[in-house]
Formats: sequence, C-alpha cells, structure tokens
Amino acid sequence: MNRRTFFQCSAAAAASLALPRLQAAALTFKLNYLLGSAMYGNLPLATVIEETPKTGAQFLDVWPRRHGTQREQMDEIGHEKVVELLAKHGVKLAVSTRYDLGPLKLQDEMAIVKKFGGSVIVTGGVGPVGLAGSELKKAVQEFVEKLKPHLAKAGECGITIAIENHGKNLIDSPDSLRWLAEFGKDLPLGIELAPYHLEQETTLIAGLIKDLGNRIKVFCAWQHGHGCMKPMPKEEELLQMPGRGTLDFTPILAALKAVHYTGFTEIFMHPTPRGIPILPTAGEVTTEINCARKYLEDRLAAI
Repeated sequence: MNRRTFFQCSAAAAASLALPRLQAAALTFKLNYLLGSAMYGNLPLATVIEETPKTGAQFLDVWPRRHGTQREQMDEIGHEKVVELLAKHGVKLAVSTRYDLGPLKLQDEMAIVKKFGGSVIVTGGVGPVGLAGSELKKAVQEFVEKLKPHLAKAGECGITIAIENHGKNLIDSPDSLRWLAEFGKDLPLGIELAPYHLEQETTLIAGLIKDLGNRIKVFCAWQHGHGCMKPMPKEEELLQMPGRGTLDFTPILAALKAVHYTGFTEIFMHPTPRGIPILPTAGEVTTEINCARKYLEDRLAAI
C-alpha cells in the first residue's frame, strides 16, 4: 500500500468510526430546559425554585423587576439561603436576565452569577434603531467594539453575555444577529433568540438558527400570537406559548437538532401587566409550561 492510499484508507476508517457517534448524537438530541422566573411574576423565589424541576427544567433564569422580583429577592434573603434552596431541589442558577442594567453595566452581576456557577447573562443590544444594510453592519461592529472590555471581564468569570433580538433595539433583525455573530468571533458574546420578535415564518427562523448555530445560548420557545403589549382575554394572551398559537415549531426544532444545539431552551411569554404570574397560581403556571413542553417534545419526537 503506497502512502497516498494509506492516508485515504485511514481517513475513511476514521470517518466510518465517527459516523455512528454522530448518528447517536442526533438520535439522542434533547432540549436543555431553562425556567424563566418571570413566568411566576412576583411569587416567592422559594416557590419558583420548588416549581423548577416540576417543569422539566434543571436550570433557572432569574429576572428582576419589572418582569419578576426573584433577582431582588436573592439579595434580600441572602445568597447563602438561595444556595441552600437550589441544592434542596436540585436546581442550578444558570442565567441572569438583566435588561435593566444593559450590556455596559454588568460587572457586579458577573461576579454574582459566577458565584452561583452560572454561565450566561442576558441583556439587550443598545444603539441606533431602524438601520439597514451597511449602516446597520457598521453600528453592530461599533457595538461589539464598545463591548470588548466588558466581554474580557465576562471571559474571566466564565460567563457569556447573550444579546436578545429585542424589538426597538439595535439587535432586532436577522441581519443584525448574523453580524453580531460575525463580529463576536471567539469572544464570550452570544445570542438569546426570541422568535416572538421576528417575522412568524418558520423557514426564516429555522434558517437563522442554522446560520447562528451554537452562538445561540438561549432559545426562547415563544411566538407572537396576539402580542403582549395590551390587555386581552387570557386565552388570547396565552397564544404566545408553544402549541397555543399558529407558529409551527417543528421546522424550528429540526434546525436546532441539525446544528446539535447545546444551549438552553426557555418556554416563555409576557403577561400584561408585567410583573404578574402568567396564570393566578404557581401550580397553574407550571401546568401551562408543561403543556408547552409536551407540545415541543411531541414535535421533536416526530422529526
């Protein structure tokens, strides 16, 4: 066997050995559920932690006012007590959502998230809005440059800053997300992808997931439904939840599976007014989240 043939055979053998592992990974793909404390409004943090495993989640995302009060409760009852509550119920505080602080004032929060062993802080992308084309690209690049000192600190803490594609923000469109990923390169800069804020087209959302891959750190299982900006009957408000509205999550889940998505999946919606539970009691909230989770799992099983 000559040298060229040897290397060709070796490469083929390596590929054949890797194939079963890739196939197995595809077959065993599952979502890592993250519970957003804002779903429970201003209910006690202890209650939210107790409910977390009941929703199929091991990981908790803590929200502050005006969407929840759990982040403030952490400081009020003491972090040591929070550690005890988390350990009691087998829950890990993995994410802190801090739109209130913005991306340039997260240093103190980084230290706290690190102390709890968390890995992500979610916030918004500040900057000019309504841009497109080269102007948008330049603005996203400038935003990343401004973030670099803060990303350096985040890297030291083992934390990723994840920017949500939030409406009326610099980072709110598919193009802005792609450029954020491009300019972020190897920096600890991620994305929280919220379909609610995108056109409700499964092809667009699935394609965006394939473009961004595991730059996505939190996927919000959240659709637009009838929106969340004005009071409406509860049944209409709940159309934001997976399985309730008209958005078919099957192609979206297929895209997550195709990129071997390893980030968190947070079943989510906003109530009106903000700061109340999505349903009156903790048990009802948990049941509603589990209905959405069953929908997602059923769709995922069919892929």
